[in-house]
Amino acid sequence: MTTTMRNNKALLIALSICCFAMTTTSYAQEQQKKDVKVGLVLSGGGAKGLAHIGALKVIEEAGIRIDYIGGTSMGAIVGALYASGYSAHQLDSIFNVADFEKLIQDELPRSAKTFYEKEDAERYALTLPFDDFKISFPSALSKGQNVYNLLAQLTRHVSHIEDFNELPIPFFCVATDIEKGKPVILNKGYLAEAIVASGAFPSLFEPVDIDGTLLIDGGVTNNYPIDEVKAMGADIIIGVDVQDALLDRETLNSAPEILLQINNYRTVEAMVEKSKKTDLYIKPDITDFSVISFDQGRNIIDNGEEAARAKLRSLTGIAQQQAPSAPREKIDAITDEIFINDIKINGNDRYTRAYVRGKLRFKTPSMVSFQKLNEGISNLSATGNFKGIRYRFNNTPLGNQLALDLEEKKNTTFLRLGVHYDDLYKSAGLVNITKKRLLADNDVASLDLILGDNPRYNFEYYIDKGFYWSIGLRSRYNSFEKGVDFDLFQDAAIEAEINNINIDYEDFTNQFYLQTVLREEFAFGIGAEHKRLKISSETIVEREEEETYFEKSDFISAFGFLKLDTYDNRYFPRKGVYFDGDLHWYLHSSDFTKQFNQFALAKAKIGYATTFFDALTLRLESEGGFKIGQTELRSLDFILGGYGNNFVNNIIPFYGYDYLSFGGDSFVKGTITLDYEIFPKNHINFVANYANAADNIFDDGEWFTTPNFSGYAIGYGLETFIGPIEAKYSWSPENDDGRFFFTLGFWF
Repeated sequence: MTTTMRNNKALLIALSICCFAMTTTSYAQEQQKKDVKVGLVLSGGGAKGLAHIGALKVIEEAGIRIDYIGGTSMGAIVGALYASGYSAHQLDSIFNVADFEKLIQDELPRSAKTFYEKEDAERYALTLPFDDFKISFPSALSKGQNVYNLLAQLTRHVSHIEDFNELPIPFFCVATDIEKGKPVILNKGYLAEAIVASGAFPSLFEPVDIDGTLLIDGGVTNNYPIDEVKAMGADIIIGVDVQDALLDRETLNSAPEILLQINNYRTVEAMVEKSKKTDLYIKPDITDFSVISFDQGRNIIDNGEEAARAKLRSLTGIAQQQAPSAPREKIDAITDEIFINDIKINGNDRYTRAYVRGKLRFKTPSMVSFQKLNEGISNLSATGNFKGIRYRFNNTPLGNQLALDLEEKKNTTFLRLGVHYDDLYKSAGLVNITKKRLLADNDVASLDLILGDNPRYNFEYYIDKGFYWSIGLRSRYNSFEKGVDFDLFQDAAIEAEINNINIDYEDFTNQFYLQTVLREEFAFGIGAEHKRLKISSETIVEREEEETYFEKSDFISAFGFLKLDTYDNRYFPRKGVYFDGDLHWYLHSSDFTKQFNQFALAKAKIGYATTFFDALTLRLESEGGFKIGQTELRSLDFILGGYGNNFVNNIIPFYGYDYLSFGGDSFVKGTITLDYEIFPKNHINFVANYANAADNIFDDGEWFTTPNFSGYAIGYGLETFIGPIEAKYSWSPENDDGRFFFTLGFWF
């Protein structure tokens, strides 16, 4: 072999080696291209952020593996749930059934409130902090408690993960330090708390304190965190942007929209550059929706899917650059219950552990459903004593520990206002001062001053002992004027040939009572009462007196009561059961009429409400009362007629008759109500009621005979923030005159 041939052979071998090396390198590079890391950026936008779910459906369909997720506000919520393991279709199902109105408004079920709290919440139109006699305004409309409860349940399966990089998909979200005005990256801690902070829209939700930093919505400073997702290691960025352009004056018709517009001054300009950095930019059409258009969630999700489907070819191309990977392990179902071994309580400086656990209403160790847990948290929230209630689950060798972090409210004094009109008490304005922690950590003192045609007052002092017997003091002055049938007083020692008289009715009552509560719907109590009752008239004048008194006595009595109230609404209940039983034993009287002997009055009311066809409610109610013992005293008899509630003593409403029309020392009454909610909070109703009322009807069997009194009413009711507004036309076959009843505002 010649030297030339040897050289050529060596060259050929060298070329072959280089070619093989180049082929191997090219193959390796191709393999690397087929395993690109994809980052997903989800912007904030309130309800418009539901479009992220539709976009995720198409991203999944294209076969893309998401390696990193960063989100802000609603983008943080959707992104966190997806990163924790939920599929896009599961998210669709979750948000499809969510009641956003209740979530955002922190609407608490009525069942979460004690009887005192129910009465407290159903009396006032406006409540304002009033410490040091200075009126202030709440920092937000909602504490975000219901949102937190839902997210804590949805993220239960990853609650043990404190480093969000260890989630099935590494994740972070953005919040804003309200004191420094700077963005804060949340990639560690408790996932539910982090995403609630990221979505704490100013004025709508309370700021969230995490490790001493007060946080609000991340959209204020960084609503599209693309640079932060790139820094995680993403090769390709897919961004879904649901932010608005600047709106015109016709569109700016709500406070959230105006706040968002102010915030968008910065973000709109920033998005010009950020959209250019995005490898695949998806911009759903959300021009017809606002940040609070949660009632149009279905359309918003569909628009997100439509926008992503327009980019399906590009999405498929990205998927082809990724190496095949195992399917994501999906969550089979949302956790319905959890075993809680112990409860750890932090932040309860003023309220005892027994008080807090008494409100939670469940024992440990035990298996606790999330419904039961949320009811307990709602019970705590309903007290109004806590600005924030956060909780997490800590894994311990003995099971799950429920760690409660409480933030007690600093405000202890409140100014409350209300208005009311009805045909008995006429017009009234209510001014209330409420003071919490007056003498004890878990007490509340409340004074109502009712100004108007018939001045009145209510004072209440209540010490809530939770599981134990609570203590209450109550003082009330009630008065009204009314024309009535003189026959109601025919047994009085006054003779007059007259059919109708005008009476002045005054009641001054003071009570001391003990009460125990089982759950929040059932209460039993005993107490002692002093009552001063005056009934007089200027229509009949005897001798030189300016008015004639039918009653002017002080009474001392002992009483007991039993209450059950599961109605979901006091004025327009759609479901639930109601029972109110009361027994008063009158032991002593100053005896103005010289007719007093010891006697007792027993009365009870029971009701049931159920709803058909989503909007038609049937309510059945029955009530009755009777006197025990021999006495000629008539001033505390049962008197029926008129419309309303919260009446004094034994005055009972009855359609078809005017107020204080008929009665006796015993009565029975039945009521059937059909209520149709034609639009949300708008009601049309028909009512029929029947009664027997006279003396001793339970002795002679009269209570079980054909009713002697009947009445009917048809009306319209509207639920408003000041209370119900109702107009009713009422009539009875027993008399020729129909009559209108009109009421406005909560009853007090």
